[in-house]
Amino acid sequence: MTADLKAAASLPAAEIEIEIPFHDVDVLHVAWHGHYVKYFELARTALLRSFDYDYPQMRDSGYAWPVTECYLKYVRPARYGQRVIARAQLTEYENRLKVVYQLRDALSGEKLTQGHTVQVALDLADDMALQFVTPAVLWNKLGIPCEE
Repeated sequence: MTADLKAAASLPAAEIEIEIPFHDVDVLHVAWHGHYVKYFELARTALLRSFDYDYPQMRDSGYAWPVTECYLKYVRPARYGQRVIARAQLTEYENRLKVVYQLRDALSGEKLTQGHTVQVALDLADDMALQFVTPAVLWNKLGIPCEE
């Protein structure tokens, strides 16, 4: 395994199981495309909690991390009542957070959707100034020696 693959494999990941609710589907009982972003958000929240840097901790540390990019590729539809696994993995943490997602059927493992989001740090104490380096608090939460 290459050094880059080893590093990526050691970054945090989280999975959650979701049952597609009736209020998320259309007349054909297919999940509306916009709800997949919500499923990704649920998995991302579990991921952030896994290293104690959920949104309240971000705010308390003095930073906001808004999503600046969101990409989804729909492979197969999720349907009413279907149990799905939403997985989120942190793949980049230098100068931004990049989280890669996969939604798959809980029983068969079949891939339904994949995508990623990018978030950047804004300093709440400095009029929401964009940070061009990773704040030390994130390095600390990930257990990585700070490069500042």
